[in-house]
Amino acid sequence: MDDEVIPKSLLIDGVGAGDDQRINLLVKSFVKWCNSGSYEEGYGQYQRMLSTLSQCEFSMGKTLLVYDMNLREKENYENIYKEIEGNIAEAHKKIAECKKEILQAKRICDALAKVIQRHPDRHQILKELEALGKELEHLSHIKGSVEDKLELRCKQFHVLLNTIHELQQTLESDEKLSEGEEGEETFMDIEPKS
Repeated sequence: MDDEVIPKSLLIDGVGAGDDQRINLLVKSFVKWCNSGSYEEGYGQYQRMLSTLSQCEFSMGKTLLVYDMNLREKENYENIYKEIEGNIAEAHKKIAECKKEILQAKRICDALAKVIQRHPDRHQILKELEALGKELEHLSHIKGSVEDKLELRCKQFHVLLNTIHELQQTLESDEKLSEGEEGEETFMDIEPKS
């Protein structure tokens, strides 16, 4: 019952727009019109009553339009509220998914950090590479000098083999010569003396 009284009193009062005074004025005008003695006075009261009635009707129509607008706005706000609640729920789901992705990424980062910790740091690797580069350069020089010595020894060995071969040939030819001289001597020894 109170729910009906408040909107009716608001419609009558017009939310402080002076409608209740207009209704009181209308009632007083109606009483004056009923008690009026002359036609002109009654007609003037009648015109004032019509004017006050049209003002009250206009005010009531305006109030009803505002009331309808407020109902539509309330419904609109309820729809917006539901939409916002849905968006919040969706945002909570996305946040939960993002938390899972972050945890997974953290696990991957921890695993990578462990792998990285097993290997020496970059400066140490660069120092080792520099030392290995110097050692490689030194070994390349040694290799070059060993190859030069090997080439020299090969040439010397070749000369030695040629010399040995020449000596063998010289010895063989000396042997043949000495065998030829011995053969002549034996031939001379065998020849009868006349």
